[in-house]
Amino acid sequence: MAVTIHDVEHIANLAKLKFSDKEKEKLQVELNKVLDYIDTLNEIPNLDKVEPLENINDTENVFREDVPEKCLAKEEALKNAPDKTENFFKVPKVIDK
Repeated sequence: MAVTIHDVEHIANLAKLKFSDKEKEKLQVELNKVLDYIDTLNEIPNLDKVEPLENINDTENVFREDVPEKCLAKEEALKNAPDKTENFFKVPKVIDK
């Protein structure tokens, strides 16, 4: 099924868009290319038994050892805070009641 200029005009009307005659011809060609590509995809045989591809690279996660380290002291963490209250960062309210 090919897209005609009439189809392009109808789609443009539905989308409330205006195109020149040259633009309509270009859109007709581009829409027909899209439909041709979809027809090409429809020619692919049944893929029900094909496993989905998770990653194109054959890699595995590399994890480091979880080694506890010394934490930052509260005073050190709050030292450069623009606004603080007691032992907490003070931030502007971002959600309503």
